[in-house]
Amino acid sequence: MQSRSGNRRLSIKKAFKTTFLILLLVLAGAGFWFSHNLKPVSSTAQTRVFVIEQGMPASKVAEELKKQNIIRNAQAFLQLCRWQKADSKLMAGMYYLSPDMSSREILETLLQGTEPEVVRITIPEGYTVEQIVNTLVNNGLGTEKEYYKAMASFSAQDYAFLKGIPNGKNRLEGFLFPDTYFFDKKAKPRDVIDRFLQRFSRELTPETRNKLEEMNLSIYDWVIHASIVEREAQKQEERPVIAGVFANRLRIGMPLQSCATVQYVLGEVKPVLSTEDTKIDSPYNTYKYPGLPPGPISNPGHASLQAVLYPEKTDYLYFVAKQDGSHAFAVTYQQHLNNIAKYQ
Repeated sequence: MQSRSGNRRLSIKKAFKTTFLILLLVLAGAGFWFSHNLKPVSSTAQTRVFVIEQGMPASKVAEELKKQNIIRNAQAFLQLCRWQKADSKLMAGMYYLSPDMSSREILETLLQGTEPEVVRITIPEGYTVEQIVNTLVNNGLGTEKEYYKAMASFSAQDYAFLKGIPNGKNRLEGFLFPDTYFFDKKAKPRDVIDRFLQRFSRELTPETRNKLEEMNLSIYDWVIHASIVEREAQKQEERPVIAGVFANRLRIGMPLQSCATVQYVLGEVKPVLSTEDTKIDSPYNTYKYPGLPPGPISNPGHASLQAVLYPEKTDYLYFVAKQDGSHAFAVTYQQHLNNIAKYQ
């Protein structure tokens, strides 16, 4: 017979072996997870521009890399930075990265720093294609002719959301997403335009696509609607309200009567449209023709795009601008006339 102390020793050995095996399994699982998430995202060698701004922490860098689908997992990349004691050594600058690079290769690149001469360009929300092209040209990035040629070269084969958009000089109106960009001064116009389209594609999240389907709204009509909201709204909090007013008008077949659409035809922003302006014979004249215009009138930002997806539910059918840029809203035409008399 074994003594109690002998049984106890056997139990301890057995428990130790079990614990050791569990630990090995956990470490093996963690090792597999870590090595898997450090692998390249894909075998596609499509180079992208990635910018690290001055003072950006490693955690933010990891988040942005994941958001742009350059790495598989932000936490794995951040842990790699910590193991390499590199989380405080990432160099600010512009980098050319590709999804076919492993996280280790990406980290090595970010630790080396960059040399290309970079130009920072901010495109305000609501800029038109013409304004964006002028901004790019004025900053030494190509010529006007090169940009319009580049825009004509993009199709649904490049980005599915471009399917069905009409041809024409300003065919990418609405899709050149307003943001702050960093470009290599030697960047080709097509690569510059591609950056705008890449940024727009990030707005088409699964949630957004589901919402568009629920609303029975095409991507193009979504952008058109948002482009009008962008040019009409000056106050952030009013975007969903204005989007709701236009949604109400579209639902009952009432002309949008948006001054911004007429201004797009005129090519200038007038404080007040004349009666003759509202009679211009153009499909963009929403005083004359009901429904949405045939294309976007500006390049809307995130807030306006979201406002169209989630408009504020009201009975408003009218609004008029006040001196401070805000608007007075009305349900009836008489209320609207009273607001015009009061604020204009």
